Amino acid sequence: MKYETVIGLEVHVELATKSKIFCSCSAEFGAEQNDHVCPACSGMPGMLPIVNKRVVDLGMTAGMMLNCDINRVTTFDKKSYYYPDLPNAYQTTQWFSPICVNGRVDIETSKGPKSIRIKQIHMEEDAGKLVHDDWTDTTLVDFNRTSVPLIEIVSQPDISSAEEAIAYLERLRDLLRFAKVSDCRWEQGSMRCDVNLSIRPEGSDVLGVRTEMKNMNSLSAITRAIKYEIARHTRALETGCEELVQETRRWDDNEGKSYAMRNKETAGDYRYFPDPNIMPVVIDDEWLDRIEKSLPELPEVKRARYIDEMGLSEYDADILASSRALCDVFEDALAVCGNAKETANWIITECMQVLNKKKMTADMLAISGTSLGQLIKLVMEDKVSRPNAKRILAAMFENDIPDVEAYAKQSGFIVSNDTSFIENIVKEVIAADPKSVADFKGGKEKALMALFGKCMKQLKGNANPQVLREILIAEINKI
Repeated sequence: MKYETVIGLEVHVELATKSKIFCSCSAEFGAEQNDHVCPACSGMPGMLPIVNKRVVDLGMTAGMMLNCDINRVTTFDKKSYYYPDLPNAYQTTQWFSPICVNGRVDIETSKGPKSIRIKQIHMEEDAGKLVHDDWTDTTLVDFNRTSVPLIEIVSQPDISSAEEAIAYLERLRDLLRFAKVSDCRWEQGSMRCDVNLSIRPEGSDVLGVRTEMKNMNSLSAITRAIKYEIARHTRALETGCEELVQETRRWDDNEGKSYAMRNKETAGDYRYFPDPNIMPVVIDDEWLDRIEKSLPELPEVKRARYIDEMGLSEYDADILASSRALCDVFEDALAVCGNAKETANWIITECMQVLNKKKMTADMLAISGTSLGQLIKLVMEDKVSRPNAKRILAAMFENDIPDVEAYAKQSGFIVSNDTSFIENIVKEVIAADPKSVADFKGGKEKALMALFGKCMKQLKGNANPQVLREILIAEINKI
């Protein structure tokens, strides 16, 4: 019998806010354990939550990027369950009136385009983190992550393969990064995914038994887990080797297997009820318009504009449009230097090379686009040599340099137009290397390059290459 796979994804995304959702504690990643904790987010009695408005802004932004309807009145609810990393014994989330509903994400796969419907996006707080110490056989709790703001993006069960799931997740990540909703870094847990999967006979409209795999944190693991579960469900239906039950499972990526954790809860198990401590959030026209006007140009629109209006190649446009940070630096630099191709080359080649050395991603490019434009303009005007421009670029990654030309002058990087000074250096190099002079006059072109290199070294790269070459040849011909 042929079967078809039915998959729905619940994607948790940490929002790019400075503080937590209901208190002023820092939401920064990587602090010492329990360093970002206060009585409110640690569940002390009597503490009242205050909604972080920036969280609502980013929730609305995400909804608009994903073609959702925005609920003009949105409320928070209590989701009751007990776990050691949840100090209140309930999670503050949204159930009855989430901020966004009825969205859509368009994807491309080997089978062509497809739309994945989004049921809802809701705002909620994250739980803490359990740290298991096998050496002492203890479990510790880090509450830094408690109350860090999340949105959960719940898809309809429209996904039918691992390939579609990955295409959907990559598209989500690209859109949310572009809108600066989140950095969506799987390795830091700022993007996580729960996979709900079942199979059914091909053509049937009755859903099969659903299992859920929690907290998947890499695209490769999600791919492997989906393929494993499809095979397990199929084998169970065809051979009766096990009874499929609705349950939550844990994926072990090292073993390449999933294991049962607990029976899958239903909405009734969580006893959702409105949180009486948080008033409904009313979104008026002015607020909605402000968020709508702040939305970025979509990546595919930027890509087309870079090709059609600026004459960039598809390769260059693809790289730039893959990151909001690259686009911002490119457009700011272009506004200063006016040369799209040169600007793209500097970002794609030189800037990416520095990022790679620092083990940073394209989204972490934080240099001033205006300063980069000044630097490119100096190179185009032959005021700074390219090797020295690379040195200035490296300095820009370490410190803000608002006036690049002043920095170049201070550092001795401005190309000299003093021909008499260049002639003196050339004469010194020629006098110190008569063999290369004789070799060049004997027809060896490489000897000229050796002399040229020595001159440029003496000049610290601060000479127009064409001018230097002309003077060098002229002085040799005088001998």
